[in-house]
Amino acid sequence: MAWPWLSCLLLLTLVVSVTANTAPVFLKNMSRVNLPEDLPVGAEAFWLVAQDQDNDTLTYAISGPDASVFSVTPTTGEVKLAHPLDYETAYLLQIIISVTDPHLQVQKTMQVIVEDRNDNAPVFQNTGFSTSINETLPVGSLVFSVLATDPDTGLAGVVVYSIEKVIPSTEENQHLFKILPNGSIILNGSLSYNNKSAFYQLELKASDSGGLYNNTFIIRNSSHVFLSISVVDEPDLDPQFVREIYSASVAEDAPQGESVLKVEAVDSDKGINDLVTYSISNSTMPGWFDIGPDGVIRVTGSLDREQLLEEDEEVKVQVTATEMHPNIYGQNAKVSTWVTLMVTDVNDHKPEFYNCSLPACTFSPQEAQVNFTGYVDEHASTRIPIDSLTMVVYDPDKGSNGTFLLSVGGPDAEAFSVSPDRAAGSTDVQVLVRAPALVDYENKTVMLVQVVATDSVSGNASVALVTIHLRDINDHRPTFPYSFYNLSIWEHSADGTVVTDNIHAFDPDTGEGGRITYSLLPGNGADIFEVDQSSGTVTVRNGEVLDREKQAEYYLTLQATDGGNLAASTTLHIVLLDINDNKPVVSGSYNIFVQEEEGDVFVTIQARDDDQPDNKNSRLHFSLLPGTYSHNFSVDPDKGILRNLGPLDREAIEPALGGQIVLTVLVSDCGEPVLSTEVNVTINVEDINDNLPIFNQSVYSFSVKERDQGKLVGVVTAWDADQTEANNRISFILSGSGANTFVLRGLVLGSGWAQGRLWLPSDVSLDYETQASYNLTVSAENPDPQGREATAGVSVAVEDVNDEPPTLDSTSLRGIRVSENGTQHGMVAQVVAWDVDTLSQLEIQLVNVVCTKAGVNVGSLCHGWFSVLANGSVFISQSEAIDYESCDLVTLVVRAWDITTDPRFLAHSDNGSLAITIEDMNDNAPYFLPESKTFVIIPELVVPNQQVASVQARDNDSGNNGAILFSILQVDFIAKDGATTPFQGYFRVTTSLEADMFIGNIELVTNLDSTLQGTYQVTVLAQDKPSVGPAQEAKITLNLFTVDQSYRVRLQFSMNKEEVGANVEKIVAVLAQTTRTTVYVVSIQDMESTARARGRSYLDAYFVFSNGTALTLDELSVMIRNDQDSLMQLLQLGLVVLGSQESQESDLPKLLISVIIGLGVALLLVIVIMTTALVCIRKSYHRKLRAVKAAKEARKTAAGVMPLASAIPGTNMYTTERANPMLDLPTKDLNFNSQSSSSDLDHMSLNSLDDNSVDLEKDKEIIKKEALHSLMELDTEPLGMVLSGRKEDRGGQQELSFTNAGLDTTDV
Repeated sequence: MAWPWLSCLLLLTLVVSVTANTAPVFLKNMSRVNLPEDLPVGAEAFWLVAQDQDNDTLTYAISGPDASVFSVTPTTGEVKLAHPLDYETAYLLQIIISVTDPHLQVQKTMQVIVEDRNDNAPVFQNTGFSTSINETLPVGSLVFSVLATDPDTGLAGVVVYSIEKVIPSTEENQHLFKILPNGSIILNGSLSYNNKSAFYQLELKASDSGGLYNNTFIIRNSSHVFLSISVVDEPDLDPQFVREIYSASVAEDAPQGESVLKVEAVDSDKGINDLVTYSISNSTMPGWFDIGPDGVIRVTGSLDREQLLEEDEEVKVQVTATEMHPNIYGQNAKVSTWVTLMVTDVNDHKPEFYNCSLPACTFSPQEAQVNFTGYVDEHASTRIPIDSLTMVVYDPDKGSNGTFLLSVGGPDAEAFSVSPDRAAGSTDVQVLVRAPALVDYENKTVMLVQVVATDSVSGNASVALVTIHLRDINDHRPTFPYSFYNLSIWEHSADGTVVTDNIHAFDPDTGEGGRITYSLLPGNGADIFEVDQSSGTVTVRNGEVLDREKQAEYYLTLQATDGGNLAASTTLHIVLLDINDNKPVVSGSYNIFVQEEEGDVFVTIQARDDDQPDNKNSRLHFSLLPGTYSHNFSVDPDKGILRNLGPLDREAIEPALGGQIVLTVLVSDCGEPVLSTEVNVTINVEDINDNLPIFNQSVYSFSVKERDQGKLVGVVTAWDADQTEANNRISFILSGSGANTFVLRGLVLGSGWAQGRLWLPSDVSLDYETQASYNLTVSAENPDPQGREATAGVSVAVEDVNDEPPTLDSTSLRGIRVSENGTQHGMVAQVVAWDVDTLSQLEIQLVNVVCTKAGVNVGSLCHGWFSVLANGSVFISQSEAIDYESCDLVTLVVRAWDITTDPRFLAHSDNGSLAITIEDMNDNAPYFLPESKTFVIIPELVVPNQQVASVQARDNDSGNNGAILFSILQVDFIAKDGATTPFQGYFRVTTSLEADMFIGNIELVTNLDSTLQGTYQVTVLAQDKPSVGPAQEAKITLNLFTVDQSYRVRLQFSMNKEEVGANVEKIVAVLAQTTRTTVYVVSIQDMESTARARGRSYLDAYFVFSNGTALTLDELSVMIRNDQDSLMQLLQLGLVVLGSQESQESDLPKLLISVIIGLGVALLLVIVIMTTALVCIRKSYHRKLRAVKAAKEARKTAAGVMPLASAIPGTNMYTTERANPMLDLPTKDLNFNSQSSSSDLDHMSLNSLDDNSVDLEKDKEIIKKEALHSLMELDTEPLGMVLSGRKEDRGGQQELSFTNAGLDTTDV
């Protein structure tokens, strides 16, 4: 009974002590802070500021999941950045800030919001892009899409795309594509596989829209990527024939199938190269020719040149080439061309007879005849033609094939003859009287003659039968003295020129019968000459056509007719005499190529004269007209052979002529007047390499300043007398020591001249100090097969300039050591420099000061500690400010400056670094690092030598001054009731070093009492170990929370312990995920007795939170039931029952104590009850009467009916709110209306009362739970007896009921 009073007294003491001191308070703005992500490590982030009304010394600290990002100065509250921030990784940091006075500690959660900065460049999702597009892709179509991402936010994350370059890099291609803001690449112009390019390469870049970084607005660009675009050829072009004109000749007797000509067409779409088929789409002579798939035109019909006389003996054939496959328009592309086929003559016709008169004959095959009729007077004179006979012989063959012979045959052939007896092509045929005596009307009135026309070449003949009717007339007719006269006349005689005037016919008849009239019978030349009808004088009628070169002879029939129409005729053979009316004609052109020096000219001028052969008019004479180079040649006057008189020299020819000599040969005849023709003979004298280049100087002297780059040093000039570029092309070669230092670039000046420009390369400069002059040799050579060349000397002098930068002496930059805290003063080093230039003037400059601590830049902290003079002296400027803990290495970046250096060159040396190491003094005490961990000890599980906690400490000093040794000063156990008990010797600490951090591992020395409930307070001391002077120290107190056996939870499984052990990792993982605790497994054992247990094995474990608290059985049960997924997993792993060890194992000591206390309380209650029994007897009697009445009402209620009234107290029936009285839920009414229900909700309610079991046998009948508060059998109570005795209703449902002893009707 003294413990409650003692607890109240301790509580009052604690309240008084707390109220005596006021806790510090953070300022109101200490809940959130914004920091840019580009804040440098070591920079000030923010300050922790708190107020304390007691003006106690405050100590600040930071803990929490993100506390390691910052470092805090405990005494001032200054917070610095310890690790870089990254908005993209964590934009919100959670820390717990705390402030502690000597008595109290206050904690507060602070949010650190990281502000984004432009620290990321866009990145393409892929780097290898390629695609193919059709050449007919419309403008504006999508070609390709790229995607670049930038994790930054705002404008810094907005990606802008651009096309940097298009290959091929033509001006047109630069705008062929465009890229949209979403990365889509659009075609901006037309494509053509054949006329433009079949491949494009786009260089792409992605940029963000800019943002701040280190307080500067910058735009970041991605690495360039390349998109390869292949253009796919489309069939959009028609085929083309490889030649513009096709023509050939074929003999008219060519057999069918004979090849005449091959045409060829190709697909203009080079990338497709479709097959082409050929066909004849049109022809002037259909059926004569056909074409095959190979483009060969062949003969398919019978050819006949004679049908083509009106078409110039040519057949026009239209050939169409068609591609095999449709083009983009769905049609088969085609192209046509006309082919000209010349049909040549063969002797395939014989002469035929026609009844017509020239030139009115049409010579159609239907007009050919073999029977003719004529009339003649009896005794007609010899060579008198048959009257009324119109006969023409025609042979359509050409040339000699069309020449034929005429003769007569038949029964009366001796009386007649035919004229002419020889002709070509076509001629009028006359049947003449040959034997007048045989032409006697009195003997025969009709005479028959066969006229035979025989081909002079083939011998084929045609026969025509002429029926001659004789007329009975005067027997005398005119006669000529001779039947044949040879006459001559000059060609081209004027009209009216008399051919002959002494040929007369005689007729013995008198009167009208004797009057003779002269005429020329139609025939060859009858239209050129004429005869006077009275005198018989023959004159020229059309002298313009008298051309001996076209026709040298004419045969005329001169006819004399008397008054009785009796006629006689004679043949006039007129020969045209030649005049010199034709100039010589030269055949071909003359373009001769000959090499100089070695080649000879030998060419024959081919010429002819169409005048009469073998006379002076056609005899030719050749001569050279005077010219610039005609004296070097001669021509044979008779044969026309042109020769050179000596070797030809190309260089002697005017260069502008390009090696061509044009000679004019005069070809003349020997006639009167002399006619001539000029012909040009072009002689191309081919150049050979027979001349060496020549320099215009034998030695060249140049000068150049050192350090000059890309400068022209000098020019050398050479000339080659050869006239062609191939032979006078000059190449310059530079040789000699140092020739690789220069570049000699050749320049063609024309006409064999060339310059060699001696340059210094843009990346090479001369150094006077290394080499002051160069002696080189330049060679000029051309493609001489003998390998000869010309040389000249080149001297290059290097002019000195002050161009060398000074150099720092590395030995003077050796590191030095300086002690901290004002222990050293004055000059500590001397920087030395030198310069090879003689006029140099040097000074030492301090470029930068780098302050580092443990290799990390600490900013400008040490900038004023040291100074450097112009002479290189290094002094300590602020000795007292030198602090090893702030900066352990000062690097002075210096350089040497030459103030007399040429402005064009670097005047300073490379930067040198003088490292000044700051030596440490033991001026810092160790300090513990904030520890966010909570240390928990489960005495039942820990064993000696096991680590139970740890501390971390640092000392900003170095070496032994910074070495830390941990020790345990004190260990106290604080029970839950506040009692403190010393526990010395239970723990020890070991010291270890990881990186620059000292770690103290606290280990257990002996076993702990598992029944103790409370916290172990362990005070750890950290001391450094200085070589000189006293050690400095720091302390920290750790709380080690104990978890006693009351939190031990037992889980029963339906499997044996081996199976549970095999699944223990899965079981622990599910439990840890569900409870968010650390699960400590104590043991896994088989159940000793399975008579009443539902499991075969059990697992004992603790469920401990990070703050040292643990889960009780009830809390664990609620968590598992609230997580259905985890519950199902545990059921699958065999879990059947949750329980505590105390609830399942007997605890004899506690039971005995409970019995003793119960007996004492029972004795006290007996006295009280006996005192009040008499008072309560009467009231108890009335209550029983009312209970009997309520029982009667309960029997009247049908099973399964749920009225709206509330449930009966003292039973397990639901109220109208469906609340379970066992769960202490409110009810609306406590009347005694009997209720009964067997719904599913009743089953669920009963199961919810069982806090310690999980039922796996869902299909079995639900087992009613025993009363929770009944420890002994009570007297039978009327209402309970009625309710418990109810049976199943008519539907077979089992009644569910529960007797609650705490709500017995006896107590109502």
